[in-house]
Amino acid sequence: GSQSLLEDTAPRIVEHPTDLLVSKGEPATLSCKAEGRPAPAVEWYKDGERVETDREDPRSHRTLLPGGALFFLRILHGRRGKPDEGVYVCVARNYLGEAVSRNASLEVAGE
Repeated sequence: GSQSLLEDTAPRIVEHPTDLLVSKGEPATLSCKAEGRPAPAVEWYKDGERVETDREDPRSHRTLLPGGALFFLRILHGRRGKPDEGVYVCVARNYLGEAVSRNASLEVAGE
């Protein structure tokens, strides 16, 4: 039996996030799915800065789902700040390279 060895491949984004308009206090999900071999690690960036999820901070209201999507338990929005509003991209990396998704803007619906 000849075994065909699967070749390692650089990541590619197969599902991009799309713009969201969310009411404050509501949950939201920014989708992102990446393929690659070995399976790429996904990180999110908002306005160019890395998004912290509950992997870094257990109290975070943002969760990185197993497939790579970013889930918000509830959109935070206060008079003093709009911590969740912004432009997001998802980045998938493995040792062969990285792939960056299209930009998706998250807006909080009018006060």
